[in-house]
Amino acid sequence: MTPAPRKTALRLHRELTDIWATPPGWGRLQAVNHTVIGKRFMLTAIIFFAIGGVLAMLIRTQLATTKSAFLDAAAYAQVFTMHGVVMMFLFAIPFFEGLAMYLLPKMLGSRDLAFPRMSAYGYWCYLFGGIFLVGALVAGVAPDGGWFMYTPLSSSTYTPGVNADVWLLGITFVEISALSAAVEILVSILKLRAPGMSLTRMPIFAWYMLIVAGMMLIGFPPLILGSILLEAERAFGMPFFDPARGGDPLLWQHLFWLFGHPEVYIIFLPAAGALSTIIPTLARRPLEGYEVVVAAVIAIAFLSFGLWVHHMYTVGIPHVALSFFSAASGLVAVPTGVQIFAWLATLAHGKPRMSVPMLHVFGFFFVFVLGGLTGVMLAMVPFDWQAHDTHFVVAHLHYVLVGGVVFPMLAAAYYWLPHIFGRQSVQHLSHAAFWMIFVGFNLTFFAMHLTGLRGMPRRISTYPPEAGWETLNFVSSMGGFIMTTGFALVALDLLLLAVFGKPFRRNPWRAGTLEWAMPTPPPAYAFASLPEISTRADQLDPDRLGPALAAGKGYLGSTRHGWMEVLGVDMVTGLPEQIIILPKRSYLPLLTALASGSVFALLLLKIYWLAPLALLVVTALFMLWTRDCGLTSDLADLPVGHGPNLPHHYQAERPPSYWAMVFTLAADATLYASLLFGSLFLWLSTPNWPPGLAIPVDNITCLAVTAALIVAAAFGRNSLSANDSAARSLCCVALAYGAALSILVIFLIDIHGEASQHAAFASIFAVKSYAALHIAVGLIFSLFGFWRVKSGYVSTRRDLDLRLAQLWHRFTLVTGIAAMAFPFILKTLAGGAGA
Repeated sequence: MTPAPRKTALRLHRELTDIWATPPGWGRLQAVNHTVIGKRFMLTAIIFFAIGGVLAMLIRTQLATTKSAFLDAAAYAQVFTMHGVVMMFLFAIPFFEGLAMYLLPKMLGSRDLAFPRMSAYGYWCYLFGGIFLVGALVAGVAPDGGWFMYTPLSSSTYTPGVNADVWLLGITFVEISALSAAVEILVSILKLRAPGMSLTRMPIFAWYMLIVAGMMLIGFPPLILGSILLEAERAFGMPFFDPARGGDPLLWQHLFWLFGHPEVYIIFLPAAGALSTIIPTLARRPLEGYEVVVAAVIAIAFLSFGLWVHHMYTVGIPHVALSFFSAASGLVAVPTGVQIFAWLATLAHGKPRMSVPMLHVFGFFFVFVLGGLTGVMLAMVPFDWQAHDTHFVVAHLHYVLVGGVVFPMLAAAYYWLPHIFGRQSVQHLSHAAFWMIFVGFNLTFFAMHLTGLRGMPRRISTYPPEAGWETLNFVSSMGGFIMTTGFALVALDLLLLAVFGKPFRRNPWRAGTLEWAMPTPPPAYAFASLPEISTRADQLDPDRLGPALAAGKGYLGSTRHGWMEVLGVDMVTGLPEQIIILPKRSYLPLLTALASGSVFALLLLKIYWLAPLALLVVTALFMLWTRDCGLTSDLADLPVGHGPNLPHHYQAERPPSYWAMVFTLAADATLYASLLFGSLFLWLSTPNWPPGLAIPVDNITCLAVTAALIVAAAFGRNSLSANDSAARSLCCVALAYGAALSILVIFLIDIHGEASQHAAFASIFAVKSYAALHIAVGLIFSLFGFWRVKSGYVSTRRDLDLRLAQLWHRFTLVTGIAAMAFPFILKTLAGGAGA
């Protein structure tokens, strides 16, 4: 390379660093860069993993001998519950969210994710929610009803303290982070790829995360809804789960496992995506059956949502339904097997390198396949009836999740940590650590299969000597301590890698994916210029691409106006469509997360009157996010290099924020559908129906609110087509929403007393409260749109704010009409018991 290009490349590096880098010191709290946020997610998840491991050791110490006095029953219940909560909610999913945030822009040939501030906000919500939950354990008020919080044991009658409220509010707070990550990942994969990278050219890890993010979008809302309904029952007496007042404890199980079983695959599939990336590199051969593997992952995602009753075989489900869910539970093993055979075929046809990541890959194969076999056993109804709620189920769960998550996680750590630190492992402790984890794990959980087959129930803190379980439990406990020592050696080994590892320049694994086409550790901007992709993005030559991109020879190979620029592409073909200008670093995500946490803290402390004020503060802070977003004048299309000029994303037809709204409404619709499902389930399953009192059906309220919503939607649409009168149209929208909200609030105040008497009234209250909340947000959208129009942010070409609001108006119209019709439907189903 000649001196002149080096000087140009150095100047470009400095300019991009000034724009994209996070300042040191307190400025780190402003970080929105995906590299920083991804590393924070992973590090925080590992800390929570260590906490969960300590809790597991407390459990194994308690169970090592009969009649142990190490923990009393109350403390054991909290430790047992928090072990599950930490591992399922605070470690497994957040770790791979962080890995995805760190890797995806680099693998896709972009500079960052679509919504950097949302990523930062999600991290702070995750951190504060985790501290909220773990802090409750330290204070002795942690949840103690199991990580699944089954009703009625978690109702206020049987758990009168704040323990259950900590779970319900803390998990809901953490799930904000998960849903924001899901939207972020979906939009980033679909819109922020390198030019030419069509869907069929994406790296396989991106396919996995695209599907996982879609599953999170659909799988998490039922849990959020269940948590809200149970907290409403505990705090305000609304009897959604009380059979004496028209509720049903099984409703909680349905809502929980609608989330819980897809979550198993949400946890496993990112790990499988890491394996599908690592194995071809280490085998020195492209992944066998790329298209078939993608189809298999889609099949798993589809089937996973039809398996939730897999966990409810013993609750009295009709035999025909049991047959269906048993068959579906066995069928999901087929696409899982397709992936395993694709990995084995890749290894068989290649020349595998026996490295430390490969060692953990083989550990995964052994443990996960055994877990899959016991899973097929538990899918069979007669066997499940015998093994249900025994240690056999606990052992199966750990074989699947530890085999399917922890071994791939360790393989990913040894594979990608050189990218993060720019150093290769010294590997003095790596092999010993692996064998201690592998041997300790199998000692621990294989013995638990045997205690389960001998009838040992899960969740018990003591057992009698005559049960004959002590020897196997002692073996399990010793294995647990061996495994813990192995994890401690891994931590020490990775610390040695970060401090004393051998530096390298680029791509030590000879991989074919784009993340290795950059310096390591990676710069804040990832790529000095963006590549054009003409082949599958796991068969590239990073050693050739890297220097060319660093010299600015790709797209966006220069800076302008201090903008953080990335390219937006067509979702299918990967053709460039727009220039996306990302928002810069800010303290606002941290402040907004703190304000959001205060809402949940006030609800936990039962200071209900102050919570709406805190919610208004959250809303105001979110509004402040928009200060530096948008344009006050139309811009000509901008040059990007190597092709036609492209529009600023605020002047594009389908920018990332448009798709973010679409996906958010999809999650919202899932929550609403779950609410309607729950109400109809109560009518169908609970014997205490119809209610003794008349169902409140207010014709005038329903007609007035419906008319107001139609007016709001009509004027919202008119604000788009008649720009000169947009402000007047938005005033009409705000007035219509204000009228509808006032009418609904009066109705809700009128029936709030009846809502605690029967689940039918509580369902009506919940459905109409949902409509009122969406009307209130619609009112905010209309007022915000009015301000944007008056401030010059809106023109014929710059109408994005109004188009986003229009999506919300249409959704609110449809869901609002359904909410207004709901009492009439419920009255008809209840046999006409209406006013």
